[in-house]
Amino acid sequence: MELDTRFLAGMTILVFNRMTTSPQILLLGIGNILWADEGFGVRVIEHLLKHYRFPDNVRVLDGGTQGVYLVEHVQTADVLVVFDAVDYGLPPATMKRVENDDVPNFLGAKKMSLHQTGFQEVLAMAQMLGQYPKHLLLIGVQPEELEDYGGSLRPGVKAQIQPAIDMALNYLKSFGIEAEISDQAGDLTDPALNIQRYEQERPPAELACRIGDERILQSGSFEVRPLPAPDLPSLQVDVDYRGQY
Repeated sequence: MELDTRFLAGMTILVFNRMTTSPQILLLGIGNILWADEGFGVRVIEHLLKHYRFPDNVRVLDGGTQGVYLVEHVQTADVLVVFDAVDYGLPPATMKRVENDDVPNFLGAKKMSLHQTGFQEVLAMAQMLGQYPKHLLLIGVQPEELEDYGGSLRPGVKAQIQPAIDMALNYLKSFGIEAEISDQAGDLTDPALNIQRYEQERPPAELACRIGDERILQSGSFEVRPLPAPDLPSLQVDVDYRGQY
């Protein structure tokens, strides 16, 4: 903290200001690892936690799908770097960076899941409360596949993990931040988030449906039957579509 001494009407006032030389930085990954490329942001954070070490003023956080619960973390950041799978309308696995005021627009232009709407609200809440990052960077990758429940990143999207990290590290250099590469893998918040374990332990597609309800509905074991008539007496209601009953 910086100490600023001011004199006013014979009184000494001590004012404490945040040091501008040590900005609080948050590296945040959002997304859902259960839906293939939707988990890109989380996998970037996993790689950072395993292989990089940062100064004390840098936090590396897996935000998952927590939505508005991330607002308290965003409020404490002077510099916020977000990693996510974003539908830019570009070819699959294309990486694109967006900065500052444009970030909320891209997170909500083509929503792929509820977490993106939630993070738009996080930014809006932080701004409304008067604690909004001074610098905001979104590093997003165009997904290739989302309809693969339990699936992992597609190879092209996975190959963008390191380039996304390199882009972020280069951005952080402008704030005087240098990351240290570690030969020893760091601990994850939850070992179950390890991508190697995730890919090796998931059941094969023939044992576990990965494409949502569509395959179940089309299978021979699924049959649509009308509901049986209730034993209770029925009540007929006439509905006026102008809103009167």
